[in-house]
Amino acid sequence: MQKSRLNKFISHNTSYSRREADELIKQGKVSVNGRVVSELATSVSDEDKVKINGRIVRLKKEFTVIVYHKQKGELVSKKDDRGRKTIYDSLDRQFAKFVSIGRLDYASEGLLLLTDAPAIATALMNSDVEREYYLKVKGEITPEVITAMNEGFFAADATKGAHAKTAIKSMEFKPFLDYKIFGSSGGFTKLKVMINEGQNRELRRFFGYFDLEVMDLKRVSFGRVDLGMLKPGKWRYFENGEYEALRDFLKVNNVRY
Repeated sequence: MQKSRLNKFISHNTSYSRREADELIKQGKVSVNGRVVSELATSVSDEDKVKINGRIVRLKKEFTVIVYHKQKGELVSKKDDRGRKTIYDSLDRQFAKFVSIGRLDYASEGLLLLTDAPAIATALMNSDVEREYYLKVKGEITPEVITAMNEGFFAADATKGAHAKTAIKSMEFKPFLDYKIFGSSGGFTKLKVMINEGQNRELRRFFGYFDLEVMDLKRVSFGRVDLGMLKPGKWRYFENGEYEALRDFLKVNNVRY
């Protein structure tokens, strides 16, 4: 793993010059992985946690991506004419201009990615990156539904499960990449599904076609990014490995940002 002098690392990722960085190191204001360093020749890698006065130094990227755990009852929108809560009410003000990578409807929850690079948001939204969801539906999964999950189908009327004012009436559903039915109880069935597209209310429409109302819908992963233990209403920055995977995706798909 490539390493660089600590003063170079600080000057590259903050507003401090190398000389100012050296002074901070001499004054004992810089720590690496929890230990205060005073040796000017110290070298660090991008994986090391460098702090100045207790505040972590974030790696400068050409773009920033965050992971947000969207709560039920929040709109993925900048504002709402009806005064309902939006995700931006929960997020720090510094993310006010970030755009969401896809959407989750008002009643859904789970992993939502946001970025300050609209071109990247568009590329990921239109990609075939895997998305994994946990669902609870009202009713039972019949052989007909299983066939549809395995083979996909075209619905001339795919408005059940859609927004009342939707302009999208029909929909082509691709086969699910994977699914697992956990079982039924009390008239409800829980399952996990993986798809690689994100059409408008796709899963609600899919199950709605078979008169299965989606009661709970939670996205738990998007590509290599997992929701993990992130609590509802909380956010985190992309980790280095996630940035690397995204850079590979952008390179392979020739996305300019």
